[in-house]
Amino acid sequence: MTDRRQRGPRRGQGELEALVLSALREADGPASAGWVQERLGGDLAYTTVITILTRLLAKDAVTRERAGRSFVWTPASDQAGLAAHKMRKVLDGQSDREAVLASFVTSLEPDDERLLRELLGQAGGEGED
Repeated sequence: MTDRRQRGPRRGQGELEALVLSALREADGPASAGWVQERLGGDLAYTTVITILTRLLAKDAVTRERAGRSFVWTPASDQAGLAAHKMRKVLDGQSDREAVLASFVTSLEPDDERLLRELLGQAGGEGED
């Protein structure tokens, strides 16, 4: 039987992905999973780092290229891009997109709603000259 008290607190959903992305952004170029593991202090198993990187690849948050017999990884998205991907995934899973978006907008704080309206106005004017 293992002693669970020796383990650190359980991380929240997405926290490991954020840590891995942060480490990759600090790299001078493409980084190996081993480099990421060392950068994070080595308390994560190598296989866990590979799993996280593979999940980030599926979310288009990182890219990878072959380097010898393994891969090196590069961030393709920042935290904001990863959060936006999660939001799109939730929206894509709903049949009544209008209701979901309306509920989202009405639940925003006034400052966030104003910011969203400004961003939508900017996005709407991008194609105009």
